[in-house]
Amino acid sequence: MTKIVLATHNPGKVREIADLLRPLGLDVVSAGELGLPEPEETAKDFLGNACIKAEAAAQASNLPALADDSGFCVDGLNGDPGIYSARWAGPDKDFSYAMSRVHEELGLKGLSESRGHFVCALALAIPSAETRMFEGRVSGKTVWPPRGGHGFGYDPMFLADGQTQTFGEMAPQDKHAMSHRARAFQLLLEDGVLTGLVR
Repeated sequence: MTKIVLATHNPGKVREIADLLRPLGLDVVSAGELGLPEPEETAKDFLGNACIKAEAAAQASNLPALADDSGFCVDGLNGDPGIYSARWAGPDKDFSYAMSRVHEELGLKGLSESRGHFVCALALAIPSAETRMFEGRVSGKTVWPPRGGHGFGYDPMFLADGQTQTFGEMAPQDKHAMSHRARAFQLLLEDGVLTGLVR
């Protein structure tokens, strides 16, 4: 089995991405399991930060590495929290606090809800090859109070267009079928580079 590093220390992302990769026959290991350091994310956009993480993990492990940089962009907050989505949760990664902050900051602008979207940028770094990048997004709106205990991050306060359940209420397989991460993965799969690794 070809081993691939998921360049993340986020257990929620590890679960979701491993579920998406498993059917390909890839042996998935996370950067956290390998004890790899987390590089500083200094880029100005999701794709840039995904590249930083993937290339650092590939260099440190000498294995193919896949990184995801994703976030929640709220129109009423001029796109925030955006690339700072994880930082809004603080050092303890408390997303209940982060969701409350989104709600409170919308309230300061006189808004009870807002349009918004999730973005997922994927970067696949293979030693001695060019890094490949893919981006998916899903649009919807904020809801308050948060609903559901599935998913992670801002999922309980996001209602995708055409849906009656938040990402936090959806069964994982239903979310995987339509999420920003699933859309980015579809582009990655269509590229064919992952199947090339398995061969």
